Amino acid sequence: MHYNLALIGFGNVGQALAQIFRDKHANLAQQFGADFMIVAVCDLLKGSVCDPNGLDPATLLDTLTATGKLETIVAPHHGWDALRTIADSGADVVVELSYTDLKTGEPALTHLRAALNAGKHVVTTNKGPIALHYAELKKIAETKGVEIGAEGTVMSGTPSLRLGLELLAAAGITRLQGIINGTTNYILTQMEAGMTYADALKEAQAKGYAEADPTGDVEGYDAAGKAVILANLLMGAALTMNDVDRVGITGLTPQDISAAAANGERWKLIGKVEKANGQVAASVRPTRLSITHPLASVGGATNALTFTTDLLGDVTLIGPGAGRLETGYAVLGDLLAIHRRFGK
Repeated sequence: MHYNLALIGFGNVGQALAQIFRDKHANLAQQFGADFMIVAVCDLLKGSVCDPNGLDPATLLDTLTATGKLETIVAPHHGWDALRTIADSGADVVVELSYTDLKTGEPALTHLRAALNAGKHVVTTNKGPIALHYAELKKIAETKGVEIGAEGTVMSGTPSLRLGLELLAAAGITRLQGIINGTTNYILTQMEAGMTYADALKEAQAKGYAEADPTGDVEGYDAAGKAVILANLLMGAALTMNDVDRVGITGLTPQDISAAAANGERWKLIGKVEKANGQVAASVRPTRLSITHPLASVGGATNALTFTTDLLGDVTLIGPGAGRLETGYAVLGDLLAIHRRFGK
């Protein structure tokens, strides 16, 4: 089955997806019977290019490395904005990878609405529209008979949403709790090793884990967005960002870290979603865990999520929660899920 893809955004994740197609295209076609072809790329800073006959992933990557722009690639169309790319590129699937805005969900929300209303499948790693407007987007998708893939919005390529939606749905999920922000987990791990918060943050920024403005991570907004996504997708809730009881890690001191260690405990920023008496509540806050707790041993930028279920008890998933190639793999996983459902 052949699929034309339009990529809206060509930063780290888009480039990683192109790398995967460059290196694995033949294997994907042979193993899964899925032929994914990029026909358009539109990026606010790098320009846009469209060729209905397909764009070579290697050429996209090599050109970007050499020039930083897409306009020099030989193709029938250049200079289209995102909405025209969605409308006129001939894509079957729109892969939305623009920057995240957890206040409005824009511009990704407009892109996803346009794609879905045009009867195109969408895949996104963008937390904004999924945390803020998933119910609306899902209704459009169902009306149009298309799919929304959002695996990369929570734990990058580690399949937390698919595990909950498909494999654990019948087990009766009553609680989700975990480390769903790698930046803060890295900072707390370094603080336990003796660093100050300021030095640990500076190191996280140097390694690319934290943004120049780290507020979204360290104040818990990123984790809160993921908690909302988990609650709404896996528990059928209708939470908003304002419903999350949110506290970040900026108030933790070296003395707090030392006091926990002396008591056989470790600080983690824990996102929690819990269903009780038909109500779903969500929180993100620094929590002292016994060092014997499954989540306490998860260090660095790694993520982990424990599903508490009626039939299986606790099931803990541990894996990368960020990363260029890892998030690109999340997109691939969603594309293959679309193929399994519609490619018959």
